[in-house]
Amino acid sequence: MKPKNNVIFVTTKIRTMDLNFNKNEDYNKLLTTDLNKRLAQVKLGGGKPKIEKEHAKGKMTARERIDYLLDSKSKSIEVGAFAGDGMYTEHGGCPSGGVVVKIGYIKGKQCVVVANDATVKAGAWFPITAKKNLRAQEIAMENKLPIIYLVDSAGVYLPMQDEIFPDKEHFGRIFRNNAQMSSMGITQISAIMGSCVAGGAYLPVMSDEAIIVDKTASIFLAGSYLVKAAIGESIDNETLGGAKTHCEISGVTDYKAKNDADALDKIKSIIDKIGDFDKAGFSKVPAKKPKENAEDLYGLLPKSRADQYDMYEIIKRLVDGSEFEEYKADYGKTIITAYARVEGWAVGIVANQRKLVKNAKGEMQFGGVIYNDSADKATRFIANCNQKNIPLVFLQDVTGFMVGSKSEHSGIIKDGAKMVNALSNSVVPKFTVIIGNSYGAGNYAMCGKAYDPRLIIAWPSAALAVMSGNSAAKVLLQIETASLKKKGETITPKKEAELFDEIKSRYDQQVSPYYSAARLWTDAVIDPTDTRDWISMGIEAANHAPIEKAFNMGVIQV
Repeated sequence: MKPKNNVIFVTTKIRTMDLNFNKNEDYNKLLTTDLNKRLAQVKLGGGKPKIEKEHAKGKMTARERIDYLLDSKSKSIEVGAFAGDGMYTEHGGCPSGGVVVKIGYIKGKQCVVVANDATVKAGAWFPITAKKNLRAQEIAMENKLPIIYLVDSAGVYLPMQDEIFPDKEHFGRIFRNNAQMSSMGITQISAIMGSCVAGGAYLPVMSDEAIIVDKTASIFLAGSYLVKAAIGESIDNETLGGAKTHCEISGVTDYKAKNDADALDKIKSIIDKIGDFDKAGFSKVPAKKPKENAEDLYGLLPKSRADQYDMYEIIKRLVDGSEFEEYKADYGKTIITAYARVEGWAVGIVANQRKLVKNAKGEMQFGGVIYNDSADKATRFIANCNQKNIPLVFLQDVTGFMVGSKSEHSGIIKDGAKMVNALSNSVVPKFTVIIGNSYGAGNYAMCGKAYDPRLIIAWPSAALAVMSGNSAAKVLLQIETASLKKKGETITPKKEAELFDEIKSRYDQQVSPYYSAARLWTDAVIDPTDTRDWISMGIEAANHAPIEKAFNMGVIQV
């Protein structure tokens, strides 16, 4: 590295013949291959027969509708692709939560698109479906982005109605958000492209404009069978709530479309007329590619989550020109704080250094651990980025805060609390990338889900939990063996090893990035080489929403 005016210009060359690098590369590329296989399976929704059934009705699938709607050859990112993964198996599963959510461009304007997947239980709403829809609305509200709903749903999945209907963050919250977004001036457009029944019928009507597809779509509070049972009236669904009824008689919908493509074209035309937006004013210059090869990320990241590595090398492959200006470079070295650009956007990076470092006293500090000085530095840097209106990017590979008498006597809890305070009160948009470990309070301090990152994504190498599988298994094993001994059972070394493996296997499943993504604790599991796209599109979205609140840390212990 050659410093010049405090800016670090990178000249590092990766030794492609390095055996360890090659082993890491093979391992991480296999993880990415597995990711792509999982995504391919998810994109089939309810399966090929269900897709063919939709085509036979003259309908596009949810993903085909979104692909048609978004500008061709433009970038897009999918939120919650793995929602519901491995969940509801007793009900036949719910791939992608039965709804597809993408952030992309329509007529050059960045939008959120939400499309019910009718191949998954006729688009019925599972608990995770509601959570994913609320996440899509949250993204639109935070960033003041237009949101498009492509409605094709049979309504609440009745066998699980108690987990989706009555609570604050359940189905009804969606309509509350519709009203809130309307008052905020956020454009909402709905296209009814299939079933739209019961409470779900309010969503398109609470949108700014609603389109309905003739013959294949309908909207009503109760279908013909329920109408017959409730009041004895015999009527077919088309007459009850089809396009002719709602465009010519009730006035519930605003436009009649001949087919799916026609409905989507009408949306494009409406979006094309939307005026410009106020901007948050984040700094942007022409983008530059990193000088270092992004493909090196596979070889730089170690196979074992316990191994040390240099986070500087990761940063160099994520930022423009592989250039960054480090803040307090010689202080609090287990956290790296630096100013850089990603696709032209100015960012403040807060990253866990995973290499053993030496502090000013000559003491060795473990990589991935947050020490007092690291927390102090990060707190000040977060405040500086808020002062300068610079979005924050957190690169997580953290095992937690340093423990022990020395740290406690030095006030690690106080310093950690300051960092969490600055993070919690930050008003600039935050983006989190979970590269490796994300354990315990370290997850919180490095902007985990609870701290409102605009987007939070994970690499296939990520691991999210209170502690590592190995550590947790040891603790749980002690509890389990103590319980068995109380019952008079003899614990042989073999039995103890079997118990350990069983506990660790169970815990490791929960540590998986796919377990977190299934529950929407993260927005996506991504190929590491796609990280720049997620950050840049996220900042572009955030630039739609001017910051209206001043940064204030409140009361802290100095």
